[in-house]
Amino acid sequence: MNVGASKPEDYGDYFAWGETKPKSKYDWSTYKWCNGSKTTITKYGTNSSCGIVDNKTTLELPDDAARVNWGGTWRVPTSNEISELKTKCTWTRTTQNDVKGFLVTGPNGNHIFLPAASFLYGESVVRDTGSEGYYWSSSLNASSYADEPNCAYYFYFMIDKRGTDYNRYKTDYGYRYDGQSVRLVTE
Repeated sequence: MNVGASKPEDYGDYFAWGETKPKSKYDWSTYKWCNGSKTTITKYGTNSSCGIVDNKTTLELPDDAARVNWGGTWRVPTSNEISELKTKCTWTRTTQNDVKGFLVTGPNGNHIFLPAASFLYGESVVRDTGSEGYYWSSSLNASSYADEPNCAYYFYFMIDKRGTDYNRYKTDYGYRYDGQSVRLVTE
């Protein structure tokens, strides 16, 4: 289930990338790893035009919402692990206890339910819950573009208003201050 959830279909908590607690507002002014803007990054930087350069591109465990909240060997998956989820698993759009999402079944027959929990920007859900799901990876986007080190990779899926699915296998990157779901993996 998602970090902060009590059952698989619960949305759980929303986290900014590299933060371990939910909050009431998600933007640069409240983001832990900057001094108020996308050009003042204080950790996980690869481009000096965005702040410090420490060349850290994977979340350290004290900044990993899965590890901090669940302990043990739980952690946020890497972008490569998320890619495996989308390429090696079967995806079935479904509703579980009145919550829309996807049942994701692995080659071994094990499965997980990913609820369509949307994401937070500012103080509210940006898009309708029940139609989109956004899940952080532990991987920074370390591309050479000037403002993209301010972004981290995530996985998302969408269910359109007619109930069909599209973009369900899309890995993208977004600003690190967004509040997104965290699904755990373990060793």
